[in-house]
Amino acid sequence: MILASGCNTADTTEVITYTDSATTITAHVNQEFIIALESNETTGYSWLETHETSKLELVKDEYQPKETAPYVVGVGGTHYFTFKALKKGETEITLVYCRSWEQESIADKPYTFTENDKTESFTVKIK
Repeated sequence: MILASGCNTADTTEVITYTDSATTITAHVNQEFIIALESNETTGYSWLETHETSKLELVKDEYQPKETAPYVVGVGGTHYFTFKALKKGETEITLVYCRSWEQESIADKPYTFTENDKTESFTVKIK
């Protein structure tokens, strides 16, 4: 007699990078994923993020300038946010591109956006 049982064979080791907030992020518990957004920290602007800490852990927050001319004024790069899914459910990550010293903290409500600020919201479904 042969007995077989089902098991979850989903590969949770693959780290996927997302760049478009119109795409819903799907992750399994304990799986990491990356949000990568264009940025130019030489102008004083950078991405500030908020997320629900009971469902997501921010593992790494890193800006990488373009290799051709690091930290030259006017030359941008990419801001990488690595998250780890902690708990099943749905949540949202909000990122605001602004000069942090010009406004209240993103965690402080209400946040007043200037005409130069932009915001991205990523929906995350955790399985």
